[in-house]
Amino acid sequence: MSVFEKIDNARKFLGLGEEATIDEIKSAYKELSLKYHPDRCKEKNKEKCEEMIRKLNEAMEVLLNYCVNYRISFKKEDVNKNITDYQQHHFDSFFDDWWGEVEK
Repeated sequence: MSVFEKIDNARKFLGLGEEATIDEIKSAYKELSLKYHPDRCKEKNKEKCEEMIRKLNEAMEVLLNYCVNYRISFKKEDVNKNITDYQQHHFDSFFDDWWGEVEK
């Protein structure tokens, strides 16, 4: 199985689309781990829940390893292309306040 296939299978297992943030990955993991945790499993078959948790942990490890090793561009054009309006507002207010404090 190729690296892409492993990553693709992991994201599908977590119910993620073709794009996701780290927070979305963690949220999907948390939701499924609560559903299938053997101590909270509503199903009578604890072995199935244990197997699902094992697969869930493997999927999370695959995705996080990919994310941690993903090369992030800090080029101006890439940053501007990928920043949301909310992030821009947050950065503007943070740096205006922070740099204003430093300059005083």
